[in-house]
Amino acid sequence: MNQNPFNIYTEEYEEWFKENENTFQSELLAIRQVVPIGKKGIEIDIGSGIFAEQLDIKFGIDPSEKMLDLARKRNLNVVNGFAQNLPFPDESFDFAAFITSICFIKNPDKAIKEAYRILRKEGEIIIAFIDKHSKLGQILDREKDSSKFYSVASFCSVSEIIKMIENNEFKVSEIIQTLIDIYVRLVEQPIKGFGKGSFVVIKAKK
Repeated sequence: MNQNPFNIYTEEYEEWFKENENTFQSELLAIRQVVPIGKKGIEIDIGSGIFAEQLDIKFGIDPSEKMLDLARKRNLNVVNGFAQNLPFPDESFDFAAFITSICFIKNPDKAIKEAYRILRKEGEIIIAFIDKHSKLGQILDREKDSSKFYSVASFCSVSEIIKMIENNEFKVSEIIQTLIDIYVRLVEQPIKGFGKGSFVVIKAKK
């Protein structure tokens, strides 16, 4: 990838959430099921901070300076950097979240290994993503070459994410799903498990 699309299409990224409010709110509801309350967390590849702001995640890192400009306007404590080489000491956080970002990371396995390093004992990792095998995942994968953002994505299945998590010594504790209706006419209530919803949230413990 020569250019980061998130540096080029920053405004379009923000606009998408306004145009797809029901989808956004459905995803937030699912993630809220697993985000620890009152703990020190970081969102890795935080983007504009639109999720972190709603989820009360105060810290973040992202390779796109234009996205970070928006995150700073949301009063988030963010730094420029890459998921595969986190500029934080060992055991710095209680939890680390990857929200719709794992498919854009060139080496997600290394990113998960880095997340393990910066988490305290019994810290938790949260990975929220579009399941490659879901209805929406199949559509996005099929049409990704024409997408401003997903043209650089490598979608993962639930089993692939679980394998990476377990290979890095985490133990899966909870799985939540939503976007069973991929056209999201109403805000969906999340349900446990996977296989029905296109948006899946996995939580695992160190």
